Amino acid sequence: MATAVHRIRVYYRRVTVTDAHGAVDAVWRIESARIIAGVARIVRDVGLAEELAQDALVAALEQWPESGVPNNPGAWLMAIAKRRAIDLIRRKDTYQRKLAEMGHELEIDGDSVEDDVEAILEDHIEDDLLRLVFTACHPVLTMDARVTLTLKLLGGLKTDEIARAFLAPEATIAQRIVRAKRNLAKAGVEFEVPSGPELLERTSAVLEVVYLIYNEGYSATAGDDWMRPALCNEAMRLGRLIVELMPTEPEVLGLLALMELQSSRANARVGSDGEPVLLLDQDRRRWDRLLIRRGLEGIERAWALEKPPGPYLLQAAIAACHARATDPEDTDWARIAGLYAVLAQVTPSPVIELNQAVAISMAFGPERGLAAVDLLADDPSLKDYHLLPSVRGDLLFKLGRMDEARAEFEKAAALTRNERERKLLLERAAAC
Repeated sequence: MATAVHRIRVYYRRVTVTDAHGAVDAVWRIESARIIAGVARIVRDVGLAEELAQDALVAALEQWPESGVPNNPGAWLMAIAKRRAIDLIRRKDTYQRKLAEMGHELEIDGDSVEDDVEAILEDHIEDDLLRLVFTACHPVLTMDARVTLTLKLLGGLKTDEIARAFLAPEATIAQRIVRAKRNLAKAGVEFEVPSGPELLERTSAVLEVVYLIYNEGYSATAGDDWMRPALCNEAMRLGRLIVELMPTEPEVLGLLALMELQSSRANARVGSDGEPVLLLDQDRRRWDRLLIRRGLEGIERAWALEKPPGPYLLQAAIAACHARATDPEDTDWARIAGLYAVLAQVTPSPVIELNQAVAISMAFGPERGLAAVDLLADDPSLKDYHLLPSVRGDLLFKLGRMDEARAEFEKAAALTRNERERKLLLERAAAC
């Protein structure tokens, strides 16, 4: 009988070393999460699973320049990684216990590994990915650790890429990853999807991680760039993955819709020399209509589930008000103010109230907006938040109170750590 390796008919083509390494890089970025997840189900340890997946990557780097790139390189890597996981289990004293835990999912006696490659590649991959998502975002880790581990395990990003994205030393990121995997093992975190009330809590943690990654890309907190599109794209890729795994969760749909609607403005948010372009000044003809359509469809799917809206779906609904307005004057600011009021009840936050104040000023005039902003002036959590004086400066400018407006813009410029934003704020101060 032909083996499974023969049945799946893995073909090869000879390539240069450079081509082979490029192929390995591309395949790893796409397939690494699935490979790590599949191996983690066998060894029940995310850190060990990543090491075994990396071993398969090294094998590819060694073999593909000589043998050529397989026709199905992702399957090749998965098969190598899982074989090494099975070999590891064979060598351990706990082999029988591990076999019982796996519920005899994999037949690993004799030469059956080679005979069952096809089955090994295809079983329960969606479940494995979902387990990996919840493990990487486990609350036992700090938020920084969750973000870093998610980008490493699910995004397939290298340590130096994560370090560049967050303007952190590579050594710091590397240590963070090592500590995160060690803490997961130390806490005995199960490689599983939680159930009952814990599922809702952990889903919120997962979405929070993805949204934090997205926000850092959409409005960089520090550095010379107004945006970091690579982080936005990575967050959306993770969002689409989670939607595939949890298609009936309104907040999952809402988060992806929110990111798509926000990203639809990316081309119009930056001028020719990299300077920021604010929402009301953007050329809306440059907005991405495909992303807008996808975002609006996602919102419709979420509302159709007829569950109480959460913070991401409400924010997506607000973004949709902007997306539907082909001209700034067409924006339904009264609806946006109302949605912010609901959002403030669902997720109380002075930042949300500040955004609501902006919507109130647009719908009902700068006087009312300024009154709402001034109610937040003494909130300690906004003491160092540069957008509070920025918004206040804008409203004072509209009211013709130029000296006060200039002082607020200068204060905001001193608080921000983003160079592009600082330049914009100082220009606004000079215009006063």
